[in-house]
Amino acid sequence: MRARLGALRQAIRLNYGQKIYLIATLPLVFAATAIALLVAHQSRELAQREIAGLEAQLISVKKEELRNYISLARTAFGGIYGNALPDDVQAKKEVAQILAAMLYGQDGYFFVYDYDGNNIVAPRQTWLINRNWAGLGDPQGTPVVDELIRIARQGGGYHSYVWPKPSTGKDAQMISYVVGLQDWRWAVGTGVFVDDILASVAAARAETEDRIGRTFRWIAAIAVGAVLLVFTSGMSITIRERRLADAKLKKLTQRIIDTQEEERGRVARELHDSISQILVAVRYALELARRRLSLGDARAGESLSAGIDSLNGAIGEVRRISRDLRPGVLDDLGLGPALQTLMEDFGKRTGMETDFETVVFRNRLDQDAKIALYRIAQEALTNVEKHSGATKVRLLVRGHKQGAMMRIEDNGRGIAASRESDAADGGLGLRNMTERMEQLNGSLRVLSSRTGTVIEAQVPLSHMLQPAGQAPKKKDSA
Repeated sequence: MRARLGALRQAIRLNYGQKIYLIATLPLVFAATAIALLVAHQSRELAQREIAGLEAQLISVKKEELRNYISLARTAFGGIYGNALPDDVQAKKEVAQILAAMLYGQDGYFFVYDYDGNNIVAPRQTWLINRNWAGLGDPQGTPVVDELIRIARQGGGYHSYVWPKPSTGKDAQMISYVVGLQDWRWAVGTGVFVDDILASVAAARAETEDRIGRTFRWIAAIAVGAVLLVFTSGMSITIRERRLADAKLKKLTQRIIDTQEEERGRVARELHDSISQILVAVRYALELARRRLSLGDARAGESLSAGIDSLNGAIGEVRRISRDLRPGVLDDLGLGPALQTLMEDFGKRTGMETDFETVVFRNRLDQDAKIALYRIAQEALTNVEKHSGATKVRLLVRGHKQGAMMRIEDNGRGIAASRESDAADGGLGLRNMTERMEQLNGSLRVLSSRTGTVIEAQVPLSHMLQPAGQAPKKKDSA
């Protein structure tokens, strides 16, 4: 089980390019989804409000028509009703005949119920006449006759319910307007079927949903296109960056190899030109001393002394080469003494005037920073010796609030003039210095003119160590 989980984690582990792609695409996908949902929600709400307003307006028009129909009917039988007594059977019969004859449209008619629930007039649905329908409700449970009578008792009003449509025989939504003839205890009304309005509203809702769906699909298509564009761009950039990184890596690898070969060649030359020759001289001196001793020559001691002096010189050369490769004073005493020794040896070797100035660091720089600054100083002094033609070199190193700074100045002819006169300089030294500072998150600044060159290396405060057992000070004395 653990092996399977480990294999699953390995399978879903993302590389750098995939992480960049996800970082770029996930916010886009989330934003597109949120926009699509918001647009759909807002569009649906707006459409529902508009459709509801349209439905209310259409129904309001229908209700106004019903009021007009009732007004016409009352005008038609008003004279008879106004002059009749409550028990005038003949007058009631005449009014019922008038209402039964008032048909309009395909499904329009007037109906009459007395307050007990008996149907008196229903010209398009004659099976209702002379039957009591008190308690009748529609298929949805809405009371019909009792509610119409209640509204008529109160003077008049509207009622909506499901009722069989005369032209089709199918149930449809109906809105009725009813008024009361209180003297006769009659509920007189008419109704209109609004299934056509509801169908139009349903069609409008369906069209709205279809439009919202199309909008959502368009947004999804745009989002997918954008994701594919980001993916394609990311892949092309990744491939290009990888190629550039591979090329840089090859150059860096070749530079490292060249540097190693150069250093090996330098050490080999040092061993051959100095130590090897000194050791040969020691061997000749010792052989001469041995011959003189065998002959009893008193000058044998001089030969031994000369051999010992040459041997001391060889020991000094070994120490010098070892110090160039890795100065022990850098680890033992810190950067300041190591740079001071480097400047003194440089002055003795080249005959240039040297000036060294520093504030005591007390070994407060970390190991990486000390090595980087020492190597930069070595490289800078080598360039000064080989290419600048300078007669004076000054090295300043000190601490400040932002970290540490090392500054090397010479009075030579500048980097550009040096390169014009010495084609052997390919700028490898400056690249090495820059890379060492970049590894420390520091900076390297080079200012050069025909009157000299200034190289300034800045190490950030993160590479400064606090003195052991002391609290941090506000003012850094380096």
